[in-house]
Parts: sequence; structure tokens; C-alpha cells
Amino acid sequence: MTNSMTAFASRTGNHGATSWSWEMRGVNARGLDLRIRMPEGADGIEPVLRTALTKVLARGNVTVNLRLQRENAAGDVTVDAAQLDGMLKALDMVQERAFAMGVTLGQPTAADVLNQRGVLIAGTNDDGAEAVKAALTDDIAPLMAEFVAMRAHEGAALETVIADQLDQIAALTEAAADAAKARAPQVRDNLKDALRRVMEDAADMDMGRIAQELAILAVKSDVTEEIDRLKAHVVAARGLLGGEKPAGRKLDFLAQEFNREANTLCAKAQAAPLTAIGLDLKAVIDQMREQIQNVE
Repeated sequence: MTNSMTAFASRTGNHGATSWSWEMRGVNARGLDLRIRMPEGADGIEPVLRTALTKVLARGNVTVNLRLQRENAAGDVTVDAAQLDGMLKALDMVQERAFAMGVTLGQPTAADVLNQRGVLIAGTNDDGAEAVKAALTDDIAPLMAEFVAMRAHEGAALETVIADQLDQIAALTEAAADAAKARAPQVRDNLKDALRRVMEDAADMDMGRIAQELAILAVKSDVTEEIDRLKAHVVAARGLLGGEKPAGRKLDFLAQEFNREANTLCAKAQAAPLTAIGLDLKAVIDQMREQIQNVE
């Protein structure tokens, strides 16, 4: 199965007055680079998430963001009866003292009493850190399932494109083999001309050296090895695409080898039709390598 390194997943949830939202994004990378941003109050979630990610991902730059929000529940306020009783007794004492001293005080309202420190107790909306942590931990699996599913979907599309490009490379390789056979008479004529020129100036030259130079010329025009390697690389790449393990690194290496053989083929062509095929090969290989950069 071919997976892409590019994917996105999001998820929202809540527990009591605490709500959250996840975002997970993946892009290309040479290795596995995890960037996890956790807010205050999500202690202990990152190690669990990191462990889960490393079990299912082999490559990619993956960023995970978690946002938490706690809302104040309406009416979540209580009255401290003991504090209220103490405050009322204190107010009564103040009123009696003022009356004894001939001082007139205004009557306090209920709001005045409630505004005194300690009378009202505001709720903390604390759902329990462990309960929230458990809920967030349970949310990791479905979030990752969505992310992995998108990687697989993108990977299937990539596999189709790369397989088609391999078919093009295979066809062009066969065309190169045919073009190499067709240019054989021209190559022989070129070697004969080279031999004739060498022999004209060979009065003082060693015959062994002459044979060596001619052999070098023959090798420089022979593209058999390049064609054989291209065919072998096509077989290897198809095998990697159909495998179960992540193959992005190996495919990238093969793409470099494909390009190397195509360059050598062009350098040895010595015939316009074979050169044209070599250039077409280079173009398809370059397109394939761009796609391979996305493969895990």
C-alpha cells in the first residue's frame, strides 16, 4: 500500500464545560518530524499522542494542535451560609453601635451584603482533570484514523500516477532498444571510419594501444547496459509500489538511478532518434520523481 505524506484531519469534542478542537496536518519530509502543540491543562496528552503517531507513521512533517476552552456555567454560584450569618451579625452590631452614639446609617441592601467578600462562592467549572484527560486520550484514535485514511486515499492516487509513469518509462526503454538496433549500421560505419583514421596515422603506434582505443569507442556507443538497467529499475519500482512497507526512500533512490541511466543513454546516443527517446525518458523520470517526493 502506498501512502502519501500529505494529509489533514480535524476533530472536536467536549466533556462537561470543557470543549476542544484538534487539527493534524502532514507534509513532506525526509524523516518523521512531529510538532505537537498542547495547551495548558492538557498535561500528559503529548506523550500518548507521540507514541501513537510513531507506531503508524514512518515519514512526514506532522503538526498537531489542540485547543481547549472552558465555559462558565450559568448559575454556578453558591452562598456561604456561615459567612453570610457572620456578615449579618457584624452589620447588626454596627447598626446598634451607631444608634447608641446617635449616628444614623442607611440600611444595607441584599446586594450590599452579597458583595461582601466570602459571601458568594463562584463555581470553578472543574470537570476533573483526569476525566478531561481520559476524554482527550480517547479522541486520539479517531483523529488518527481520519488522518491515516486521508494519507491512504492520497497514496492510492499517487500510486496510480507513478504506475502510469513507470509504464511510460518501460515503453520508452523498449523504444530505445529498438532505436539502438536500428542505429547499429551507423555505429559500425563510425567505428570503421575511426579505425581508418587511426590506421592512417598508425605507423609508429602500438597495435595493442590501437585495439584498446577502438574498444573504448565501442563501449562509448553501446547502450545495452543502460537499457538493461532501466528495465531492472522498472521491475524494482513496481515491486516497491505493490509492497506493504513504506517505500518512499527507496523509490526516491531508484528515481535518481533512472535519471542517471537516461543521462548516459543520451550521452551515448550518437543518433537523433535515440537522443529524442532519451530526452523523453528524462522528462517522464523527472515528473515521476516529483510525485515520489510525496510518498511515505
